[in-house]
Amino acid sequence: MSPAIGVLAAEHIAAGLVENNRLVNAIRVFPNSDTHDNPLIEMPVDDIVQRIAEQIISARQEREISAVGLGFPGIIRDGVIEDSPNLQQMKGNNLADSISSALKEINLNVTVQILNDADAMAAGIAAMRGQLDRLIRVWFLGSGVGYGRYPQAPGVWEGGHMVVSLEPKEQFCRCGGQGHLEGIMGDRAMRLRFLDLEPEEVFAEAKEGDKRCREFVKMWHRALAAATATSIHLDGPGKFFISGPHAQFVQVNLLDLYVHDMVKMSPLQGSTFEIVPTTDELAIIGAAVSAQQLTGSNS
Repeated sequence: MSPAIGVLAAEHIAAGLVENNRLVNAIRVFPNSDTHDNPLIEMPVDDIVQRIAEQIISARQEREISAVGLGFPGIIRDGVIEDSPNLQQMKGNNLADSISSALKEINLNVTVQILNDADAMAAGIAAMRGQLDRLIRVWFLGSGVGYGRYPQAPGVWEGGHMVVSLEPKEQFCRCGGQGHLEGIMGDRAMRLRFLDLEPEEVFAEAKEGDKRCREFVKMWHRALAAATATSIHLDGPGKFFISGPHAQFVQVNLLDLYVHDMVKMSPLQGSTFEIVPTTDELAIIGAAVSAQQLTGSNS
């Protein structure tokens, strides 16, 4: 089984060499300090491509590799970033071709697969747990809301934009759509709703008994339950993993209760939730394993 490079490019760039579903060297990260707040937001496209290529080269360590897998936020088809609200300058870029070209300049000819970063995380959970034969679904709760699925299937799978409210005033989603899950749970949405509070303060004040915050926390959980119930009714029951900076706010018992209220057909009951740590390792391994599967070297 040939090793592959896995890359995550979202709020930063992280890359590692993956063999037998495990990292075999230290993760390479850009920027290499915590002093930058999402430096990719305003970075030109060519610079992003170059930085990704540099991390791939560093992680490779002159080893022969079978493929490169890259987890990236947005709607991605055949290596093209059709839309990426988090990194809007990348819209329309054929990132697979761009990275392939950058690597060819150093005589590295290798298949490059681009997949959604949440899908990469789902694949990483499957690989690290020895569950590559199972359906894995993950919610990533952070500045936005990501929905990852393994194995990948044709479709858009922008689960963060599921409609969970019919209230016309619910239009806080970054994309501008009404009633979206991210319009309730995303960082930007919460800041717009609570102009005087940060998201962390909202949950803290809810614990202290503030009525407005307590009602919102209930809606926050009901929104995630509604999106989960939609997935269950389309894809069947199972375990849902929850990760990301805001996973710390999830009350699993409350979420279970709301999902039970929304899913009543007996064959669809029995789903569970597990909160998993937020690490670059998950997405890096998942991206690499997905690329290996594409090339047929991870059979």
